[in-house]
Amino acid sequence: MVDLSVILAGFADAFTLTNLLFVFAGVALGQLVGAIPGIGPVMAMAIAIPFTFALSPLAAIAFLMGINKGGLVGGAVPAVLINTPGTPDAAATALDGHPLAKQGKPEKATKMALFASVTGDTVSDIVLITVSAPLAVLALRMGPVEVLALMIFAFTVIAGLIGNSVTKGVIAAALGLLCATVGLDPEHATPRFYFGWFELYDGLPLAAVAIGMLAFSEIIRRIIASRGIARPAIEIPRDQDRADRRVSFAEYWACRYVMARGAAIGTALGALPGIGSTAAAFMSYAAAKRADKDPDSFGKGNLKGIAAAESANSAVMGANLIPLLTLGIPGSIGAALIISALVIHGIQPGPLLFEQQGRLVYGLFGAMIMANVMNLIVGQLGLRLWTRVVRAPEAVVFSSAILLCIAGVALSTGGLFGVAIMLIFAALGYAMTSFGYSVVIFIIAFFLGDRFERSLSQALVITNGEPSALIDHPVAILLILVSLISLWRFGLSRRRAAAGDAS
Repeated sequence: MVDLSVILAGFADAFTLTNLLFVFAGVALGQLVGAIPGIGPVMAMAIAIPFTFALSPLAAIAFLMGINKGGLVGGAVPAVLINTPGTPDAAATALDGHPLAKQGKPEKATKMALFASVTGDTVSDIVLITVSAPLAVLALRMGPVEVLALMIFAFTVIAGLIGNSVTKGVIAAALGLLCATVGLDPEHATPRFYFGWFELYDGLPLAAVAIGMLAFSEIIRRIIASRGIARPAIEIPRDQDRADRRVSFAEYWACRYVMARGAAIGTALGALPGIGSTAAAFMSYAAAKRADKDPDSFGKGNLKGIAAAESANSAVMGANLIPLLTLGIPGSIGAALIISALVIHGIQPGPLLFEQQGRLVYGLFGAMIMANVMNLIVGQLGLRLWTRVVRAPEAVVFSSAILLCIAGVALSTGGLFGVAIMLIFAALGYAMTSFGYSVVIFIIAFFLGDRFERSLSQALVITNGEPSALIDHPVAILLILVSLISLWRFGLSRRRAAAGDAS
């Protein structure tokens, strides 16, 4: 156990004016890049790491954490305002956030996203600070077989709840996994599906694929739908009632169970490396929809849908540091960048980190608490700005977004090859959406594809390819059974819904 004096000294190191300014700068930058489709906090963190060399380890990590946390809040802004998620994590937020914005309540939607995000992030940070070691031990016991079964379960739930057809959802997930096989085989380093383009040796760039399918294709769709008529992207009544511009305490309190559930889901999945915040957001959204007395209100501007998605994707942020700090295993792309910054500053994450660098670890925890407070303050000011900006004509908003998407992908991929990939997947995303296939399921499967393939290979080695060997893995059997039951239930409910519509 770490001595209380070390814990107090660590928090005292964090709460200084210098660290406060770096956290503030990181949060403000994170919200800015998160709100701009095509940039995102991951790219901003990657660019910022070289500039942290001259800083103290605590200030450097606090700055990067601020960018990461701010990006989670900023990503919800374009998702709500123009149905274009600034980050893949915010795709679930758009399901209810954008319909509420179209009703003339963009400020209410973005503020609910802000409050839910800060709430989920704070809960996750508290779990990280208090019980990080026990959760890390639990995550360590989840072997490749169990992780594979968990990802299968996540795919089935998402495929069953997003879109109008379970079959199309499964096809979209399979297509995403197929695209994830482009590049070097993670087991034998054999090149696959690169068609002579050596730029694809490392696989399809995630930024180009995600931005192309989630942002660029949606922008094209909106431009086509506008039919040359100049109008604001969102209509905001001039005589709007004050209640439509704020989230009352009663409305926030009504979402308390939804946010608690979302924070729990995000924390649990965040502690498992490779699952990610996007899957957590959709699983939380699905759970909230199933538990609600009026599930049909979801997708039409329900505040609980926004709260479920944002509380879960933000809760992953703190939980991602559990395997990073205790095992030295990054749980996400952002965590991988943070671990690289720690190594640059001569700090080796792992089981001995709390013993050797306990003061720094608790200083980092203090910086995370400050970042949550700064997220709330900066968000309250920044959200007002973005809801004003979106009143510009669609031609201005979307042309600017296209330019930023191209610039962001070119910077993150190192050239115009990534832009070409983005355009190809923008066309694919447009086609999939037109025929009723979910691009969100595709993106989640694509993001988890490498991890899924590696877990599948390891599981086949562990079980020697014998299904009977699963008897030694009861958790995996349970997850697979629940996945099959979920597919059957979702398919049955869809058939009943179709029969009801026909009658």
